Amino acid sequence: MKSFFLFTFSTFLLSAFEQAAASAHYDKILTHSRIRARDQGPNVCALQQVMGTKKKYFSTCRNWYQGAICGKKATVLYECCPGYMKMDGMRGCPAVAPIDHVYGTLGIVGATSTQHYSDISKLREEIEGRGSFTFFAPSNEAWEQLNSEIHRNLIDNVNIELYNALHHHMVNKRMLTKDLKNGMTLVSMYNDQKLLINHYPNGVVTVNCARVIHGNQIATNGVVHVIDRVLTAVGNTIQDFIEVEDDLSSLRAAAITSDVLDILGRPGHYTLFAPTNEAFERLPRGILERIMGDKVASEALVKFHILNTLQCSEAITGGAVYETLEGNTVEVGCDGESLTVNGVKMVKRKDIVTSNGVIHLIDKVLIPDSAKQVIELGGDQQTTFTDLVAQLGLASSLRPEGQYTLLAPLNGAFSDDTLRMDQRLLKKILQNHIIKVKVGLNELYNGQELETIGGKLLRVFVYRTAVCIENSCMVRGSKEGRNGFIHIFRQIINPAEKTLHEMLRNDKRFSVFLSLVKAADLDDVLSRPGQWTLFVPTNDAFKGLTDDDKDILIRDKNALRNILLYHLTQGVFIASGFEPGVTNILKTIQGGKLYLKTVNDTLVVNELKSRESDLMATNGVIHVIDKLLYPADLPVGNDQLLTILKKLIKYIQIKFVRDSTFKEIPLTFYKINIIESNVQPIIRKEDPSITQLTKLIEGEPEFKIVREGETITKVIHGEPIIKTYTKIIDGRPVEVTEKKVTEERIIQGPEIKYTRITAGGSDNEEKLKKLLEEEVTKVTKFIEGDGHLLEDEEIKRLLQGEAPVRKVQPTKRTQGGTARRRTRLAYS
Repeated sequence: MKSFFLFTFSTFLLSAFEQAAASAHYDKILTHSRIRARDQGPNVCALQQVMGTKKKYFSTCRNWYQGAICGKKATVLYECCPGYMKMDGMRGCPAVAPIDHVYGTLGIVGATSTQHYSDISKLREEIEGRGSFTFFAPSNEAWEQLNSEIHRNLIDNVNIELYNALHHHMVNKRMLTKDLKNGMTLVSMYNDQKLLINHYPNGVVTVNCARVIHGNQIATNGVVHVIDRVLTAVGNTIQDFIEVEDDLSSLRAAAITSDVLDILGRPGHYTLFAPTNEAFERLPRGILERIMGDKVASEALVKFHILNTLQCSEAITGGAVYETLEGNTVEVGCDGESLTVNGVKMVKRKDIVTSNGVIHLIDKVLIPDSAKQVIELGGDQQTTFTDLVAQLGLASSLRPEGQYTLLAPLNGAFSDDTLRMDQRLLKKILQNHIIKVKVGLNELYNGQELETIGGKLLRVFVYRTAVCIENSCMVRGSKEGRNGFIHIFRQIINPAEKTLHEMLRNDKRFSVFLSLVKAADLDDVLSRPGQWTLFVPTNDAFKGLTDDDKDILIRDKNALRNILLYHLTQGVFIASGFEPGVTNILKTIQGGKLYLKTVNDTLVVNELKSRESDLMATNGVIHVIDKLLYPADLPVGNDQLLTILKKLIKYIQIKFVRDSTFKEIPLTFYKINIIESNVQPIIRKEDPSITQLTKLIEGEPEFKIVREGETITKVIHGEPIIKTYTKIIDGRPVEVTEKKVTEERIIQGPEIKYTRITAGGSDNEEKLKKLLEEEVTKVTKFIEGDGHLLEDEEIKRLLQGEAPVRKVQPTKRTQGGTARRRTRLAYS
């Protein structure tokens, strides 16, 4: 009857345990281990044992499928799950293990050394009697690994030392693994000493960093958990340990200087990777002195070694990333028996348990980016840049108290020809990669200009998936240091020096295209400030074009403008700014659409490969092509023009519609501003009854076209009604009084403000009218789509003008104060 009761009682406890275990990591991992071993019979669990060691784990899925733990190969073992046992002649573990008091259970789980020490220390009577205990029982191997001197002292004084040591492994209530919460502190039965519990997501449960290797062995008066080491008393904080440990005097000095030491004396669950004195001695003296002399840097240095979580070595079965008190992260992993930090074996001594955390001694100082000078942030892929900066004397100009941003090209961006350049030229190139101010990635915006230490202004272009500066785009890896940021770039940055028109004029490859631009009266567009992307055909694109053909083209100015302006779009689009493989649809000034994408780092426009891309101009960018572009949906109605175009364009079928004409494209896609100044007259009184008007400037009226945001002053003389104005002379405003009559007139569509001269002669009025009729009054920036993906065949149909499209309602977005319309194309 008694045995039946015990069997029923143990079955009830195990059932209750399994039902409540759903939220405990240990029990979830155990359930997975049972599932993996289901082919071996009932109640069998699969474990992994690290080859060459006795370490066994109920493994995570990651370790199981890798077949390794801490980078070491692991073999698979099948054992009875905790609480079950084998029966002769039957598969698996069909029987429930017998239940006994805690003393007897020590024998059941194989902790015979602990059972023996309980016997000789007179603890046996207590753990056989009434009560509810949790016993964290060291395995036999744990006793063997205990320091021999400590072991001998315990055995020599069994009634006090050994008895107290065993009581330190006990809690005066039953605690199953599901009850052992991460960060929990239990009070042991010896002198109320603390037991620090950690329960990790990988299923590992530790008590004072000793791992539970066999948990939840139910006893009539409690539960037994077998652990892999003997527990020692914990009394000191991390601060206490640092203050008395001679080998940490350098760390102690840094922690005191940075006011971090006090943090390590507070309650918490910290992990400290503590560099030894030897580790500090390995640092270059200049770096160490600079950091120690800078409180902000020294604070960052010390905090970078501290985690706000308690990470015992036995819980680390693979690499994981943890945030430090400094704010950045470190990767903590393992390699066999060794712990690694950021992939490097550096832990000399591990698991020094204190009342508020654990200490691992390391032989290398970890320096966070926030404690480094900006030039020290360069990684292995930017060594060419950082070495050149040092060799050419630019590193010395990066003062520790300054603020800078380095734009560091990858090593592969520096060709042999670049490295062989005259050092003065190379230094100028590098100066273009150092910004005078500290600018983070999230502070960059489209249209921003950044000044380099060489005095150049670099433009920023922000796209959907890329940030570019001039011709080069960023790659991942931006870092922030003590005195600046470093951003990584694919190519060397080449600041623009000339306008689009000047670049065409200086390159003989574009002479034919430039002559057509001139004939279409588009020179001015390419010369003025703006933001343009121009696809320029080389002279090869015009092979077969005779002088007569050219004359025919030039005579039909509407046709010529339609063709040329199909090569121009508003906005600067860098080839590497496009998301690879994704088609981007841009609306041209002509009104047609261009289809762009990058394939294998080559820009493709309307299925034509660009021969050279990202030639930067002060008012845009040039992409070189070897074919003339033409909108496939634009019909030709003239036989002569059709014949000419067929000579030049063979990659699409040009439509012919008899007598169709090209629309007129007025030059209204860039703006004129004529802005008047309102100033007070200069009056000199020589007689109380007479006011003499002082005339400072003689000359004819002058009219200028200016950029938006600029102002000009018109000097106009007329009949005597007083008019005042300002003239800029040698960079200084001069106030002027004139006799004139003016009338303001507003012309709608778009709105223009100008002054009509009523008493200064009709010629002036006619000049102004003519100017306003011929020139541009408004900039319209229209970029269609945000780069939706099109298949190659779909693009070809679009280029042929065959695929019907419908427009989705445009939406407006404001960026930098400018309204932008977006239109998606969808097949109907």
